[in-house]
Amino acid sequence: MLFTDLPTPQALVDRTRLVANIDRMQKEADAHGVRLRPHAKTHKIPMVARWQVDRGAAGICCAKVGEAEVFAAGGIEDIRLPYPVNPRNAPRLLALMESCRVSIIVDHPAVARGWSDAMCAAEVTLDVLVKVDVGSHRCGIDPAGPQALEFLRLVSGLPGLRLRGLLSHAGHCYGAESEQGLRDNAREEAELLGRLADTARADGIPIDEISVGATPTARFSVAEPGVTEVRPGTYAYFDRTQVALGAAALEDCAFTVLAMVVSKPARDRIVLDCGSKTLSSDQPHGPWRPTGYGAVFADLDGTAIATDLEIARLSEEHAVVTATSGSTPLEPGDLVRVLPNHVCPVSNLVDCVRLVEGREIVDTLAVAARGKIA
Repeated sequence: MLFTDLPTPQALVDRTRLVANIDRMQKEADAHGVRLRPHAKTHKIPMVARWQVDRGAAGICCAKVGEAEVFAAGGIEDIRLPYPVNPRNAPRLLALMESCRVSIIVDHPAVARGWSDAMCAAEVTLDVLVKVDVGSHRCGIDPAGPQALEFLRLVSGLPGLRLRGLLSHAGHCYGAESEQGLRDNAREEAELLGRLADTARADGIPIDEISVGATPTARFSVAEPGVTEVRPGTYAYFDRTQVALGAAALEDCAFTVLAMVVSKPARDRIVLDCGSKTLSSDQPHGPWRPTGYGAVFADLDGTAIATDLEIARLSEEHAVVTATSGSTPLEPGDLVRVLPNHVCPVSNLVDCVRLVEGREIVDTLAVAARGKIA
């Protein structure tokens, strides 16, 4: 069956590109002796996670306990939650620990003590890493603050917890203005973590792991001294933002949305059937300041972008596309492929993806962890 025979919109994943992306990142990590632990929130598909692990990944990351439960049920044996999971989730986490290795992050004394109490009550030990804020100012302890060493002492001494190391996410790298900016982000992240690790070790606190995340910086982070693990997620599919940031070429992008022209109110305006419920409303990032809510390909083979078409506006079921050249030959009923700005939320908006080779559908994969936000 050809994907052109499907009702629209549809999420298409190019199998050849997906496997090549997985292999390339694994090769990079292996070449530098760094563990690769992909973040599965990008694809949310146990089979894809299995492909990653079978090719050498140390395990996976999940954003929420619900995601982790899906992947554990799918046979993944090592799952890290680089998210501030509250101890009220202890019963679910304890159940998860019966089927796979689990590790979480902590960045607050009360939360760390809560997990210690829960693990002691269950007479088990939970691996934890301390989340460090390296510049995105979202979660994590201040590595240069006076409380950093005190918090590490606390966590390392709590019964029921085993401190594995430090973990960070340089989310601010998405604002980088150049490849050198990304390289600097990766270096600064590693240096901040390295200094804190050295301070902790001098105090007698063992720090075995330094785990960093983010697809844009992963290619630089693998070579940074002291880094033991990288946690990119988007690299499996890539998207328009990763292309804009130089982390991928257009021909690396494995995930696209197949859509149909459903209206043409003017010569220079068409409407596609992939609104915010399909593409999400995320804006693009990158030094060359791409605009619009995704990029429309010039052909159904996904080889080039139609530079004169801009997805200017989204409503729930409509994507309004303007032709900057003044007109477009596209008419109602025509099909197009769209490269999303940010693929992760798009994965969470569809029930399944169609695995394709060329225009042939070779498999349908359920997005099993879709909607697992708790």
